[in-house]
Amino acid sequence: QVQLVESGGGLVQAGGSLRLSCAASGRTFTSYYMGWFRQAPGKEREFVAAINWNIGSTWYADSVKGRFTISRVNAKNTVYLQMNSLKPENTAVYYCAAGVFIYTHYAVRRSDQYGYWGQGTQVTVSS
Repeated sequence: QVQLVESGGGLVQAGGSLRLSCAASGRTFTSYYMGWFRQAPGKEREFVAAINWNIGSTWYADSVKGRFTISRVNAKNTVYLQMNSLKPENTAVYYCAAGVFIYTHYAVRRSDQYGYWGQGTQVTVSS
């Protein structure tokens, strides 16, 4: 059974940093895409970043490019999202997701391509 457990959220001032972790278990993830999505109150869930576990290729939403970094550590079966220069508009629940699909520019950014989800971790950025 696949389990994704996020941690690392919290309250931070604007300009600060947080590192989210996603501990994955239940199978080998080398053929998976791992994604981070977020959902703010009253808004739809949106793509933040993704990584191909095997190759390590990464993709980012334009709004976080240059500030956020997604990475994985194979030995720990863990995916990270390093978030720097945080802004109040980054406040949301952040979700880790895993999926197996044929890559396209659009597929990797679509939440419906990911079949497994964590419970989410709250990130609050104060101004």
